[in-house]
Amino acid sequence: MYNDRSARRPARGTVTRAATAAALASALALGAVHTATAAAPSAAKTPTGASDGGWHQDGLTLNAADNRTVDAYVARARRAERSISPQIRAAALLSHAELIGFDHRLKSPDSLKRKVATRMQEKPGRTVGESLAQINDAVRFTLQWPVGRYSRGVTAAAGMLSAWGNDSTRWSNTWHRAAGYKAINSAWRTPRSHQLFEVQFHTPRSKAAQLETHKLYEEQRLPGTSPQRVRELQEQQDAIFAAVPVPPGADRLTAPVRHHPVPATWAPALMP
Repeated sequence: MYNDRSARRPARGTVTRAATAAALASALALGAVHTATAAAPSAAKTPTGASDGGWHQDGLTLNAADNRTVDAYVARARRAERSISPQIRAAALLSHAELIGFDHRLKSPDSLKRKVATRMQEKPGRTVGESLAQINDAVRFTLQWPVGRYSRGVTAAAGMLSAWGNDSTRWSNTWHRAAGYKAINSAWRTPRSHQLFEVQFHTPRSKAAQLETHKLYEEQRLPGTSPQRVRELQEQQDAIFAAVPVPPGADRLTAPVRHHPVPATWAPALMP
């Protein structure tokens, strides 16, 4: 994690309160989090189906068996979210973070199926389990701090998630980049259900830049976008992110130590 001493001391003090945070997480799990989960708009969306039991949308398809596998993954992710959200809320509270977009913490079934079908189409022979194993954001959160508190906040929040047994499986720190997206995107695996979830660590300016560039990024990824247009879109995104201030020490923030090896594929047998 961040090596500056002034940042490390408060982070250690926060992480030592893991027992307090765990108690808070348990209380939240019994209360508002379950109600919020049921009401989340993204969780209530009905996926697009087909009479053959498969899934078809925008030229992408899943056969009936693969569609059922993704549906099982969606159900499992929703169950796992109920124990993940209290930890995120506790980590946000104790690290003095703002929890952004909490109502959208569950990716919609259609969005997941598009992602899986796209990956299987891009690499023939890739199984639905292999594709699901690469999805980090079926459950996702965003924590945000002001620039001056960012590095300490990330260190504290990530340290608590690790202390509660979650493994850091991905840590993409792009604050050092001269151009393009700036933030930390992390992925974690829960110790019991093995569910992956994403936590993005932002400042208000980096989050605003992400929102501003989202449509540009989506257009850039479309198969029909010409190479010239791709370059234009990238230049526009680079200009927006270039105006985002880099928090002191943010480029040196690293992931907590991993506890367990990462499974190669996702399988329904892992479901609790």
